[in-house]
Amino acid sequence: MNPMTYAFGIAAALLALVAIIELMRRATLRERHAVWWLVGGVIALVVAIFPQTLTWAARLLGIAVPTNLVFFIAIGLLFLVSLQYGAELTRVEDKIRTLAEQSAFHEQRLAELERAGRSGAADPAATPAPPAAPAEGAADDTADDRSDGRR
Repeated sequence: MNPMTYAFGIAAALLALVAIIELMRRATLRERHAVWWLVGGVIALVVAIFPQTLTWAARLLGIAVPTNLVFFIAIGLLFLVSLQYGAELTRVEDKIRTLAEQSAFHEQRLAELERAGRSGAADPAATPAPPAAPAEGAADDTADDRSDGRR
């Protein structure tokens, strides 16, 4: 193997690991999402430092060309990352749906309470509210009429 290729492989693997660790340090990438990336980076570093392990593993698995093993491992790792993100996306969608349902319930309950408050104030049997300045009363009426979610 050419020494320049050897050095490039080690540098690329180290750069990938440093980038993953830095993303985790800055909280841009969570640990649970970085697991497969770290596994891939460590495998790349081991193969870069000891290139004969790739040939040994390919021969052990019956793969004629060691480069095909690299592609197989890369595709496998990307599949696992994609599967993990798909599972996370499903969990997030469920949480969003639940939050949207709760928000709609709270909006409906708020609208009912506002209607009950207005109808209770219009009822002559209800105790009269203290007189408010005309500007305040007009502002309150326009705020109450916006029960469509716009605030």
